[in-house]
Amino acid sequence: MFRGNHPTRVDEKGRLKLPADFKRVIDEKQYGDKFYITSRDGVDAEIHPMKEWEIIEQKIAAIPNSNPAKKKLMNYINYYGQATEMDTQGRVLLPQILREKTNTLGDVLVFGMHTFLKVTNRGSFEKQIDETPMTAEDEQMLESFGL
Repeated sequence: MFRGNHPTRVDEKGRLKLPADFKRVIDEKQYGDKFYITSRDGVDAEIHPMKEWEIIEQKIAAIPNSNPAKKKLMNYINYYGQATEMDTQGRVLLPQILREKTNTLGDVLVFGMHTFLKVTNRGSFEKQIDETPMTAEDEQMLESFGL
């Protein structure tokens, strides 16, 4: 399971070296070196081990093609998406369209999201955290789930 946050950088060529803790999970889970990198919102990049992405694809396939939400999701994940392989130095290439839209060059944060990694612009994320603090309503909602 991927968890936690690891600040890092995306180099000028668009390569992200996977943080060591996340690389260790990839090795332990025997995910291999194939990934699908995409975005569902055009704000954050998502790095999915191919084995986990194939589970998502099965769920998407079960939704009728005429479903408007499926059409919208498919537009996002295909427009921003690209299959890639991790190189021998533990780096993955973020697609150029995705890097430009999400501003994920330079300083980024890599979050563990259980089955995938989320990559976001550090400055934008810190601004968002400052502007949208947890509220009492948020706490109540989470309590309803036992958290």
